[in-house]
Amino acid sequence: RQVNQLIRESIQLAGVQQAAEAKVAAAIKSTAGAAGLNSDELKKMARELQSVTTVGDETILRGQAMLLTFKSIGKDVFPAATEAMLNLSQAMGTDVKESAIQLGKALNDPITGLTSLRRVGITFNETQEKTIKDMQKMGDIAGAQKLILAELESQFGGMARALAQTDAGQMIQLQNRLGDIKELL
Repeated sequence: RQVNQLIRESIQLAGVQQAAEAKVAAAIKSTAGAAGLNSDELKKMARELQSVTTVGDETILRGQAMLLTFKSIGKDVFPAATEAMLNLSQAMGTDVKESAIQLGKALNDPITGLTSLRRVGITFNETQEKTIKDMQKMGDIAGAQKLILAELESQFGGMARALAQTDAGQMIQLQNRLGDIKELL
């Protein structure tokens, strides 16, 4: 009976993982690889973040798939955007998908993004706002994105990693590792 339950769990977990990976692959294909990252690189990034946060790699992959739909987020800022998505989710108590959408909108169009971030309590000073606007007007979207990510880091940086250091976080990490093992059975 327990063997049957383990088999069912393994099949279910493998299906969840495969679905998350399929979403990433589909997003890469539909955006013609705009982010400049391939599936293997994104899976590796998700695994590494799972090992230092309480967020499972399949959840991270689903968030990455959402971030990939924002074509202005390139390879040079995507890793920081992925971690910012997790920190924002933990800080705001939202799911990763919601944080990915919010962050993706902000990074895709930094000038407009400042307004949407301000609505949820993320503030930028006048100098930062002017610099971001000037950078976007000059076509330096990546530079504007890096400034936004730097401010998010100053407000929420390390939050997802810090939660993994708690006793409860350690238990979640153990569950994530066990889930990964079950996916392979």
